[in-house]
Amino acid sequence: MSGRDLRTIGVFTTMAFALAWLFALPLWFGDGLASPWFTVVATATMMTPAIAALVVVFFMERPQRKAWPLGLWPLRPVRRFLVYSALGIFVSIALVVVALPVGALLGVYPADFTNFSAFQQTLDEQAGTAGAAEIPLPIGALIAIQIAVLPLSALLNLIPALGEELGWRGWLLPKLMPLGTLPALLVSGVIWGLWHAPLILLGYNYPDAPGWLGLTAMVGMCVLVGAVFGWLRLRSGSVWPAALAHAAFNGAGGTYLLFAEAGEHVDTTQATILGWSGWIVPLAVVVVLIATRQFASAKHPSTPPPKTGRRLPAHPPTGQETR
Repeated sequence: MSGRDLRTIGVFTTMAFALAWLFALPLWFGDGLASPWFTVVATATMMTPAIAALVVVFFMERPQRKAWPLGLWPLRPVRRFLVYSALGIFVSIALVVVALPVGALLGVYPADFTNFSAFQQTLDEQAGTAGAAEIPLPIGALIAIQIAVLPLSALLNLIPALGEELGWRGWLLPKLMPLGTLPALLVSGVIWGLWHAPLILLGYNYPDAPGWLGLTAMVGMCVLVGAVFGWLRLRSGSVWPAALAHAAFNGAGGTYLLFAEAGEHVDTTQATILGWSGWIVPLAVVVVLIATRQFASAKHPSTPPPKTGRRLPAHPPTGQETR
């Protein structure tokens, strides 16, 4: 890795972290996660990796085709692009959902897969507050509908998710590839996890854990899930499948509320995809990807191919002097 690459990585990382803290300051000096501005602040924070990547690309690297190092282009081969985009959506949802029965088997997720009592309680409370009649559909059908529409969340959440992925997997991961694939995935995952500090230390995602434990858990989750997102980026040669995966992942995050037991507390340091029990399946997926060499032939173009023109001979003609 060249000194120039190290400088750009340093500038990118510093800017992404600094902007995240800057955007989160109203929460720190205000009502924290209870602030009415929380959603706006969190969404704005998600855009900071993209801002940092754009600054580095446009003002430091200044390539001729700026979409290439960001992974925004090319979108070909089209079939490969579509396949990995679909994989990103459904693999992310599967990782989030399968973490719940795993947690239940390990005794850390209080599940109710029969009566869906926590979800039923929420529906009853909402109906009582609104003065509405009881919903005619059975609870099982409502759960099925909730799961069926999860892929749509990838489209609804795409822009803020792209704000992160443009930085982490779009620009940073290919830039770290000279370290080797596994070190690049590890380093980018740790950076991604630590970048969440402004919100995690306020209690986001891990409300019952001390700040250091919440941030450590977030880093662990980001390393494993980030490796899956990185596989999508590397194999497709595009940031879009990783962005769709990230969007679907965020959209599916609340599914643990559908299957929980009413009145029981969910400790996210242990249960759901955020906790250690939820990391088992992503870890297994990453191990399988490594064992089957799915990272070995990774596609991670960061620069466009040279323009076609007169092709020079591979070797000088006989008798021609070489210099």
